[in-house]
Amino acid sequence: MKKVGMVGIGLMGHGIASNIVKHGYPMVLFEHPGNQPLNRLLESGATSTPSLKELAEAVEVIILCVTGTPEVEDALFKKDGLLEGIKKGSVVIDCSTAIPSSSERIAVEVAKRGAAFLDAPMTRTPKEAAEGRLNLTVGGDLELFESVKPLMQCYAENIVYAGPVGAGHRLKLIHNFVSLGFSAVLAEAAACAERADIPSHVFLDVIGKGGGDSVVLNRFRPYLESRDSSGFRFYLSNALKDMIYYTTMARESGASHQTAESVRSTFENASKVGSQQATILELIDILGKA
Repeated sequence: MKKVGMVGIGLMGHGIASNIVKHGYPMVLFEHPGNQPLNRLLESGATSTPSLKELAEAVEVIILCVTGTPEVEDALFKKDGLLEGIKKGSVVIDCSTAIPSSSERIAVEVAKRGAAFLDAPMTRTPKEAAEGRLNLTVGGDLELFESVKPLMQCYAENIVYAGPVGAGHRLKLIHNFVSLGFSAVLAEAAACAERADIPSHVFLDVIGKGGGDSVVLNRFRPYLESRDSSGFRFYLSNALKDMIYYTTMARESGASHQTAESVRSTFENASKVGSQQATILELIDILGKA
């Protein structure tokens, strides 16, 4: 089995790493203050290093699961970064949410070093990450995709090949625009219903039996019923980042994005009011006070 290196052991990355180790792959983890605790992973046989260059020198597959484009580019291009240690024949799999045009540039630089790049962003939540049930949309060479698919199946249950490099990130951003767009609409509607003294169970019953029934509604449901936020741990700051990436992509391609700009503005304004750790569920309360 190929040795796997992973950068970004956060809420999502920890679940990915746990499932890869569980399936017997040897693994090297990058030590970083933003990681979740590594104890269980190390006890299960993984090793760790504080050096990106040394990580790249030690493995055949590198998985990135960081916040976004700036962090991806930094991990690869910084002094003593991944590209300084990457070996010929290695594969870089970027599970982050990133700007597609950046992924295309990265793929070129990775290829110059005899390695290959796949953009394989994920959807779903930390809960599904821990269960090995993420969704992936993958961009890159088809033959390369097929060769690493068994590794991806350790942590994902729905894996879609989207096309050449960048296609995975484009499809992920389109997906997130739909999901975040409905989240913004639902939160605004729920805030309006609370202002009108409509009981939450009545609101949920009517919306759930009509055109609002969806995965997003079910993620919001526990919060609307009892302010239980444990089932949807997605930060407003990440929602804003994803919408900025989507509008950037749409603008670069010449696609219409008026609605997206409105959704982006909603998250931008809410991020200024909420705490750094405010989740998308708290948008209901923020809009309710507006």
